[in-house]
Amino acid sequence: MMTASSPLLQIEQLKTYYPIKKGVFSRTVGHVKAVDDVSLCIYEGETLGLVGESGCGKSSFGRSIVRLEDPYEGRIWFDNEDITSRKQKELKRVRTRLQIIFQDPYASLNPRQRVADILAEPYIAHKLVPRSEVQVRVNRLLDMVGLPKAYKNRYPHEFSGGQRQRIGIARAIAFEPKLIVCDEPVSALDVSIQAQILNLLADLQQELNLTYLFIAHGIGAVKYISTRVAVMYLGKIVEIGDKDELFRSPKHPYTQILLQAYPKPDPTLRGDKRIVIQGDVPSPAHPPAGCRFHTRCPYVQAVCRSEEPALGPDAHAVACHYPLA
Repeated sequence: MMTASSPLLQIEQLKTYYPIKKGVFSRTVGHVKAVDDVSLCIYEGETLGLVGESGCGKSSFGRSIVRLEDPYEGRIWFDNEDITSRKQKELKRVRTRLQIIFQDPYASLNPRQRVADILAEPYIAHKLVPRSEVQVRVNRLLDMVGLPKAYKNRYPHEFSGGQRQRIGIARAIAFEPKLIVCDEPVSALDVSIQAQILNLLADLQQELNLTYLFIAHGIGAVKYISTRVAVMYLGKIVEIGDKDELFRSPKHPYTQILLQAYPKPDPTLRGDKRIVIQGDVPSPAHPPAGCRFHTRCPYVQAVCRSEEPALGPDAHAVACHYPLA
Protein backbone atom coordinates (compact mmCIF):
# COMPACT_ATOMS: atom_id res chain seq x y z
CA MET A 1 0.00 0.00 0.00
CA MET A 2 1.21 3.48 -0.82
CA THR A 3 1.98 5.28 2.39
CA ALA A 4 3.65 8.43 1.09
CA SER A 5 2.57 11.19 -1.24
CA SER A 6 6.01 11.41 -2.83
CA PRO A 7 7.75 8.30 -4.19
CA LEU A 8 10.61 6.68 -2.35
CA LEU A 9 12.17 5.78 -5.71
CA GLN A 10 11.58 7.70 -8.91
CA ILE A 11 12.99 6.57 -12.25
CA GLU A 12 12.97 9.04 -15.13
CA GLN A 13 13.64 7.85 -18.71
CA LEU A 14 16.26 5.34 -17.59
CA LYS A 15 18.39 3.73 -20.28
CA THR A 16 20.94 1.00 -19.65
CA TYR A 17 22.89 0.15 -22.80
CA TYR A 18 25.78 -2.28 -23.20
CA PRO A 19 28.28 -1.48 -25.96
CA ILE A 20 28.89 -3.91 -28.83
CA LYS A 21 32.57 -3.85 -29.72
CA LYS A 22 34.29 -5.26 -32.80
CA GLY A 23 37.65 -5.20 -34.49
CA VAL A 24 41.24 -5.07 -33.32
CA PHE A 25 40.72 -1.71 -31.65
CA SER A 26 37.40 -2.74 -30.02
CA ARG A 27 35.39 -0.01 -31.68
CA THR A 28 31.83 0.44 -30.45
CA VAL A 29 29.56 -0.46 -33.36
CA GLY A 30 26.23 -0.51 -31.52
CA HIS A 31 24.48 -1.06 -28.21
CA VAL A 32 22.37 -3.74 -26.58
CA LYS A 33 19.41 -1.76 -25.26
CA ALA A 34 18.69 -3.76 -22.11
CA VAL A 35 16.62 -0.98 -20.50
CA ASP A 36 15.26 1.63 -22.86
CA ASP A 37 13.49 4.77 -21.63
CA VAL A 38 11.78 3.42 -18.50
CA SER A 39 10.00 5.75 -16.07
CA LEU A 40 8.19 4.61 -12.92
CA CYS A 41 7.78 5.29 -9.21
CA ILE A 42 7.89 3.07 -6.13
CA TYR A 43 6.21 4.27 -2.94
CA GLU A 44 7.26 3.56 0.62
CA GLY A 45 5.87 0.35 2.07
CA GLU A 46 4.72 -1.21 -1.20
CA THR A 47 6.03 -4.10 -3.29
CA LEU A 48 6.28 -3.43 -7.00
CA GLY A 49 6.51 -6.68 -8.94
CA LEU A 50 8.43 -6.58 -12.22
CA VAL A 51 7.65 -9.48 -14.54
CA GLY A 52 8.58 -10.49 -18.07
CA GLU A 53 10.35 -13.12 -20.14
CA SER A 54 13.99 -13.98 -19.54
CA GLY A 55 16.23 -11.45 -21.29
CA CYS A 56 13.71 -8.61 -21.27
CA GLY A 57 15.92 -6.35 -19.10
CA LYS A 58 14.49 -6.92 -15.61
CA SER A 59 17.77 -7.70 -13.87
CA SER A 60 19.61 -4.92 -15.71
CA PHE A 61 16.93 -2.52 -14.48
CA GLY A 62 17.31 -3.70 -10.88
CA ARG A 63 21.11 -3.55 -10.99
CA SER A 64 20.94 -0.04 -12.46
CA ILE A 65 18.80 1.15 -9.56
CA VAL A 66 21.42 0.13 -7.00
CA ARG A 67 24.14 1.44 -9.34
CA LEU A 68 25.82 -1.91 -9.96
CA GLU A 69 25.35 -0.91 -13.60
CA ASP A 70 25.93 2.65 -14.77
CA PRO A 71 22.93 4.12 -16.60
CA TYR A 72 23.46 5.25 -20.17
CA GLU A 73 20.87 8.03 -19.74
CA GLY A 74 18.08 9.01 -17.37
CA ARG A 75 17.70 9.84 -13.70
CA ILE A 76 17.38 7.79 -10.51
CA TRP A 77 15.94 9.60 -7.49
CA PHE A 78 16.05 7.69 -4.21
CA ASP A 79 14.75 9.12 -0.95
CA ASN A 80 14.70 12.64 -2.46
CA GLU A 81 18.31 12.31 -3.60
CA ASP A 82 19.62 12.10 -7.16
CA ILE A 83 21.99 9.11 -7.14
CA THR A 84 22.41 8.83 -10.92
CA SER A 85 25.93 10.25 -11.08
CA ARG A 86 27.14 9.46 -7.59
CA LYS A 87 30.68 8.09 -7.35
CA GLN A 88 31.36 4.84 -5.49
CA LYS A 89 32.52 6.62 -2.33
CA GLU A 90 29.31 8.65 -2.27
CA LEU A 91 27.20 5.55 -2.93
CA LYS A 92 28.62 3.87 0.16
CA ARG A 93 26.44 6.11 2.31
CA VAL A 94 23.36 5.51 0.13
CA ARG A 95 23.70 1.72 0.24
CA THR A 96 22.86 1.55 3.92
CA ARG A 97 19.33 2.46 2.74
CA LEU A 98 19.32 0.73 -0.66
CA GLN A 99 20.16 -2.97 -0.92
CA ILE A 100 19.81 -5.92 -3.31
CA ILE A 101 19.13 -9.65 -2.93
CA PHE A 102 20.73 -11.59 -5.77
CA GLN A 103 19.21 -14.39 -7.80
CA ASP A 104 21.88 -17.03 -7.30
CA PRO A 105 22.40 -17.91 -3.62
CA TYR A 106 25.43 -19.97 -4.60
CA ALA A 107 27.37 -17.22 -6.39
CA SER A 108 26.38 -14.28 -4.18
CA LEU A 109 28.25 -15.47 -1.06
CA ASN A 110 32.02 -15.57 -0.64
CA PRO A 111 32.93 -19.28 -0.35
CA ARG A 112 36.07 -18.45 1.67
CA GLN A 113 34.24 -16.62 4.43
CA ARG A 114 32.23 -18.03 7.31
CA VAL A 115 28.68 -16.79 7.70
CA ALA A 116 29.71 -14.73 10.72
CA ASP A 117 32.24 -12.85 8.59
CA ILE A 118 29.81 -12.39 5.69
CA LEU A 119 27.19 -10.81 7.93
CA ALA A 120 29.73 -8.81 9.95
CA GLU A 121 31.28 -7.26 6.86
CA PRO A 122 28.56 -4.59 6.27
CA TYR A 123 28.90 -3.32 9.85
CA ILE A 124 32.69 -3.24 9.71
CA ALA A 125 32.86 -1.64 6.24
CA HIS A 126 30.47 1.19 7.14
CA LYS A 127 31.84 1.67 10.68
CA LEU A 128 28.39 2.41 12.08
CA VAL A 129 28.54 -0.17 14.88
CA PRO A 130 31.27 -0.66 17.52
CA ARG A 131 33.20 -3.89 16.96
CA SER A 132 32.06 -5.15 20.35
CA GLU A 133 28.44 -5.14 19.08
CA VAL A 134 29.04 -6.73 15.67
CA GLN A 135 28.51 -10.35 16.73
CA VAL A 136 25.38 -9.36 18.65
CA ARG A 137 24.02 -7.90 15.42
CA VAL A 138 25.05 -11.04 13.49
CA ASN A 139 23.16 -13.26 15.95
CA ARG A 140 20.10 -11.03 15.63
CA LEU A 141 20.20 -11.23 11.82
CA LEU A 142 20.36 -15.03 11.88
CA ASP A 143 17.40 -15.11 14.25
CA MET A 144 15.39 -12.79 12.01
CA VAL A 145 15.83 -15.03 8.96
CA GLY A 146 15.19 -18.27 10.85
CA LEU A 147 18.69 -19.72 11.10
CA PRO A 148 20.27 -21.05 14.33
CA LYS A 149 23.08 -18.96 15.76
CA ALA A 150 25.32 -22.04 15.75
CA TYR A 151 25.37 -21.90 11.94
CA LYS A 152 27.42 -18.70 11.88
CA ASN A 153 30.72 -20.59 11.95
CA ARG A 154 29.91 -22.61 8.84
CA TYR A 155 30.95 -21.88 5.25
CA PRO A 156 28.39 -21.28 2.45
CA HIS A 157 28.97 -24.70 0.84
CA GLU A 158 27.61 -26.34 4.01
CA PHE A 159 24.13 -24.88 3.43
CA SER A 160 21.23 -25.72 1.15
CA GLY A 161 20.03 -23.27 -1.50
CA GLY A 162 17.19 -21.97 0.66
CA GLN A 163 19.49 -21.48 3.64
CA ARG A 164 21.99 -19.59 1.51
CA GLN A 165 19.25 -17.30 0.28
CA ARG A 166 18.28 -16.64 3.91
CA ILE A 167 21.90 -15.60 4.52
CA GLY A 168 21.70 -13.29 1.50
CA ILE A 169 18.51 -11.77 2.88
CA ALA A 170 20.15 -11.31 6.30
CA ARG A 171 23.02 -9.44 4.68
CA ALA A 172 20.56 -7.19 2.80
CA ILE A 173 18.59 -6.22 5.94
CA ALA A 174 21.67 -5.60 8.09
CA PHE A 175 21.08 -1.84 8.20
CA GLU A 176 17.28 -2.08 7.93
CA PRO A 177 17.28 -0.34 4.53
CA LYS A 178 14.31 1.49 3.09
CA LEU A 179 14.32 -0.25 -0.30
CA ILE A 180 15.47 -3.72 -1.34
CA VAL A 181 15.72 -4.86 -4.95
CA CYS A 182 14.86 -8.57 -4.99
CA ASP A 183 16.41 -9.86 -8.21
CA GLU A 184 14.57 -13.15 -8.79
CA PRO A 185 15.31 -14.32 -5.22
CA VAL A 186 13.31 -17.57 -5.50
CA SER A 187 13.81 -18.68 -9.11
CA ALA A 188 16.76 -20.97 -8.25
CA LEU A 189 14.90 -22.70 -5.40
CA ASP A 190 12.50 -25.63 -5.12
CA VAL A 191 8.82 -24.73 -5.05
CA SER A 192 8.33 -25.58 -1.36
CA ILE A 193 11.37 -23.49 -0.43
CA GLN A 194 10.13 -20.63 -2.62
CA ALA A 195 7.02 -20.36 -0.43
CA GLN A 196 9.15 -20.17 2.72
CA ILE A 197 11.34 -17.41 1.30
CA LEU A 198 8.32 -15.42 0.09
CA ASN A 199 6.72 -15.66 3.52
CA LEU A 200 10.01 -14.57 5.11
CA LEU A 201 10.20 -11.52 2.82
CA ALA A 202 6.59 -10.63 3.65
CA ASP A 203 7.21 -10.94 7.41
CA LEU A 204 10.37 -8.82 7.23
CA GLN A 205 8.51 -6.18 5.25
CA GLN A 206 5.95 -5.84 8.02
CA GLU A 207 8.54 -5.91 10.79
CA LEU A 208 11.03 -3.46 9.25
CA ASN A 209 8.69 -1.36 7.05
CA LEU A 210 10.59 -2.37 3.93
CA THR A 211 9.84 -1.45 0.33
CA TYR A 212 10.53 -4.02 -2.39
CA LEU A 213 11.14 -4.07 -6.10
CA PHE A 214 10.43 -7.76 -6.67
CA ILE A 215 11.81 -9.01 -9.99
CA ALA A 216 10.66 -12.40 -11.26
CA HIS A 217 9.53 -14.30 -14.33
CA GLY A 218 7.21 -16.52 -12.28
CA ILE A 219 3.69 -15.12 -12.23
CA GLY A 220 2.75 -16.98 -9.05
CA ALA A 221 5.44 -15.39 -6.89
CA VAL A 222 4.68 -11.92 -8.23
CA LYS A 223 0.96 -12.35 -7.62
CA TYR A 224 1.55 -13.55 -4.06
CA ILE A 225 3.86 -10.81 -2.79
CA SER A 226 3.23 -7.70 -4.93
CA THR A 227 1.09 -4.64 -4.36
CA ARG A 228 1.44 -3.35 -7.92
CA VAL A 229 2.81 -5.09 -10.99
CA ALA A 230 4.81 -3.76 -13.95
CA VAL A 231 5.22 -5.85 -17.11
CA MET A 232 8.43 -5.45 -19.11
CA TYR A 233 9.04 -6.45 -22.70
CA LEU A 234 12.29 -5.90 -24.59
CA GLY A 235 13.53 -3.16 -22.27
CA LYS A 236 10.26 -1.24 -21.92
CA ILE A 237 7.36 -1.19 -19.46
CA VAL A 238 4.25 -2.13 -21.43
CA GLU A 239 1.74 -2.21 -18.56
CA ILE A 240 1.64 -1.23 -14.89
CA GLY A 241 -1.15 -1.20 -12.36
CA ASP A 242 -2.68 -2.55 -9.18
CA LYS A 243 -2.03 -6.28 -8.83
CA ASP A 244 -5.65 -7.38 -8.54
CA GLU A 245 -6.85 -5.21 -11.41
CA LEU A 246 -3.98 -6.18 -13.71
CA PHE A 247 -4.44 -9.89 -13.11
CA ARG A 248 -8.22 -9.63 -13.43
CA SER A 249 -8.28 -7.46 -16.54
CA PRO A 250 -4.96 -7.19 -18.43
CA LYS A 251 -4.95 -4.50 -21.12
CA HIS A 252 -1.81 -5.33 -23.08
CA PRO A 253 -1.79 -8.43 -25.32
CA TYR A 254 1.61 -9.42 -23.96
CA THR A 255 0.31 -9.34 -20.38
CA GLN A 256 -2.67 -11.42 -21.40
CA ILE A 257 -0.41 -14.02 -22.99
CA LEU A 258 1.87 -14.13 -19.91
CA LEU A 259 -1.09 -14.74 -17.62
CA GLN A 260 -2.53 -17.42 -19.88
CA ALA A 261 0.82 -19.21 -19.95
CA TYR A 262 0.81 -19.54 -16.16
CA PRO A 263 -0.31 -23.10 -15.32
CA LYS A 264 -3.57 -23.44 -13.38
CA PRO A 265 -3.91 -26.50 -11.16
CA ASP A 266 -7.71 -26.62 -11.49
CA PRO A 267 -8.69 -27.87 -15.00
CA THR A 268 -12.07 -26.11 -14.78
CA LEU A 269 -10.31 -22.73 -14.55
CA ARG A 270 -8.09 -23.16 -17.59
CA GLY A 271 -10.65 -22.07 -20.14
CA ASP A 272 -10.86 -22.97 -23.80
CA LYS A 273 -9.30 -19.91 -25.42
CA ARG A 274 -5.54 -19.67 -25.33
CA ILE A 275 -3.45 -17.28 -27.40
CA VAL A 276 -0.25 -18.89 -28.65
CA ILE A 277 2.53 -16.33 -29.04
CA GLN A 278 4.31 -16.47 -32.39
CA GLY A 279 7.97 -15.94 -33.29
CA ASP A 280 11.00 -15.19 -31.19
CA VAL A 281 11.92 -12.17 -29.08
CA PRO A 282 13.67 -9.61 -31.31
CA SER A 283 17.26 -8.70 -30.57
CA PRO A 284 17.63 -5.87 -28.01
CA ALA A 285 20.52 -4.63 -30.16
CA HIS A 286 18.10 -4.01 -33.04
CA PRO A 287 14.60 -3.59 -31.59
CA PRO A 288 11.75 -3.23 -34.09
CA ALA A 289 10.28 0.17 -34.93
CA GLY A 290 6.91 1.16 -33.54
CA CYS A 291 5.51 -1.08 -30.83
CA ARG A 292 8.21 -3.56 -29.86
CA PHE A 293 5.67 -6.32 -29.45
CA HIS A 294 4.14 -5.92 -32.91
CA THR A 295 6.28 -8.69 -34.45
CA ARG A 296 4.56 -11.24 -32.16
CA CYS A 297 1.21 -9.59 -31.42
CA PRO A 298 -1.97 -11.37 -32.63
CA TYR A 299 -3.84 -8.03 -32.81
CA VAL A 300 -1.22 -6.03 -34.76
CA GLN A 301 -2.40 -3.15 -36.98
CA ALA A 302 -0.53 -0.91 -39.42
CA VAL A 303 0.01 1.88 -36.88
CA CYS A 304 1.70 -0.59 -34.50
CA ARG A 305 4.53 -1.09 -36.99
CA SER A 306 5.33 2.62 -37.34
CA GLU A 307 4.37 4.47 -34.14
CA GLU A 308 5.57 3.61 -30.65
CA PRO A 309 2.75 3.73 -28.07
CA ALA A 310 3.33 5.76 -24.92
CA LEU A 311 2.71 4.50 -21.40
CA GLY A 312 -0.06 6.68 -20.04
CA PRO A 313 -0.22 8.40 -16.62
CA ASP A 314 -3.21 6.38 -15.38
CA ALA A 315 -3.03 4.18 -12.28
CA HIS A 316 -3.54 1.22 -14.63
CA ALA A 317 -1.44 2.33 -17.59
CA VAL A 318 -0.74 0.47 -20.83
CA ALA A 319 1.54 1.16 -23.78
CA CYS A 320 -0.69 -0.11 -26.59
CA HIS A 321 -2.53 1.49 -29.51
CA TYR A 322 -5.42 -0.96 -29.15
CA PRO A 323 -5.63 -2.00 -25.49
CA LEU A 324 -7.85 -4.92 -24.59
CA ALA A 325 -11.23 -4.20 -23.08
